[in-house]
Amino acid sequence: MAIPDLVQVTAALESLADAETAKSSAWFFKTGPGDYGEGDRFRGIRVPVLRKLVKQFRDLPHAEVLALLQSPWHEDRLLALLIWVEQYRRGDAARRQQIVDDYLAQTAYINNWDLIDSSAMHIVGAQLFNSGQHQAPIDLLTRLAQSPDLWERRIAIMATFHFIQKGEFAETLRIADLLLHDKHDLIHKAVGWMLREVGQRDRAAEEAFLLPRYGSMPRTMLRYAIEKFPEERRQAYLRGTL
Repeated sequence: MAIPDLVQVTAALESLADAETAKSSAWFFKTGPGDYGEGDRFRGIRVPVLRKLVKQFRDLPHAEVLALLQSPWHEDRLLALLIWVEQYRRGDAARRQQIVDDYLAQTAYINNWDLIDSSAMHIVGAQLFNSGQHQAPIDLLTRLAQSPDLWERRIAIMATFHFIQKGEFAETLRIADLLLHDKHDLIHKAVGWMLREVGQRDRAAEEAFLLPRYGSMPRTMLRYAIEKFPEERRQAYLRGTL
């Protein structure tokens, strides 16, 4: 079977474009002046359709995936990341390291929450976990969490979702603490979500983190974190009566 190339991928993406979906996506992902996705462009292709393209183009050469990631079109970048997730899953150690290195070098193009949430845990998180670095504070995640770039900070916390799924919570809680007073709503939501995921597996671990901090953490972060708590306990957190 012939190896696909970028011309074929681009032609497939162009054939699937839909103007109404593009308009809706541009609104949903906040592309207006001053918004977090300002200036992003959408073809109008839904995620399930892109996931089908991954199967078709999963053998796209690395350089071509990299070029796709640098596209001005949002769906092109998402497709590139989904292909990398698949290639990472199937790759040997050298291939995986190449993907991770270029992922971290290209964070300027991984510039919206869906791009990060679809890829960070499967590439960065998986690599750190598989290398055994999750057993101690990870310098890379610290650097990302302290970055002035919103998207790198979100990568830091979302990468730890892989650890959570493996039943290890220490690094998630450490990064959550670094991001506790972040000013951006998208970080509040991501941290709260990851805390909730910890609590779904070990509520005592989540509450040990929350109890000394819940009074000062952003309200959105707290609401996300306690969403699955029993109602009486949830209300006690919200009222600040614990």
